[in-house]
Amino acid sequence: METIVHLLRHGEVHNPEGILYGRRDGFHLSELGTRMAQRVADTVGDRDIVHLVTSPLERARETAAPLAAVRGLEPVVDPRVIESSNKLEGVSFRDGGLTFLKRPSLLRHMYNPFTPSWGEAYDDIAARMLAAVHDARDAARGHEAVVVSHQLPIWATRLSAEGRSFLHHPKHRQCTLCSLTSLHFHDDRLVRVTYSEPAADMIPVGERSAPFSAGGAAPEDKP
Repeated sequence: METIVHLLRHGEVHNPEGILYGRRDGFHLSELGTRMAQRVADTVGDRDIVHLVTSPLERARETAAPLAAVRGLEPVVDPRVIESSNKLEGVSFRDGGLTFLKRPSLLRHMYNPFTPSWGEAYDDIAARMLAAVHDARDAARGHEAVVVSHQLPIWATRLSAEGRSFLHHPKHRQCTLCSLTSLHFHDDRLVRVTYSEPAADMIPVGERSAPFSAGGAAPEDKP
């Protein structure tokens, strides 16, 4: 029996100040983000999706809405797929790396990239996400499920599923806006991971996904 659990990253967020918004309330999809969410619904709405899960944050629930309407599903809000916690939440990174030069006190959080020291531990993120993925798989046995979450939780899940190190540079995450990281199960066994970008042509240049490089194999070929 094959079951697929798609991890869907939310669409673009209206954030003109460049704030690291993390788990904060009040950050909604931009107009472009809303169109991205509709593109996903238009692209995968005819698939055998019988279960829909979303993070409690507005941007995730808004991304889930078009797909829920197309499939006639009531999204299940699951706090386990929420954004990771971060000690830099609320800081504006509109100036990019210059932020740390202007606010050197922030560097005290950056002493350990392995955990990481500035936020929720990678292994904790992966553990809660995989627990939610397994529940979604069980709810959609023989069909497909979609879990709407956030970049780092999705990427940590993929790294764990593929047995790769959590240590990485954020710019190297292959998990762009409204992308689908799909976990394919035969019964309870994960057999492969695939990746797609339904809204690829709508993604701003600075948000485009990095080419897959870790491990040397294309994601669809990973066992």
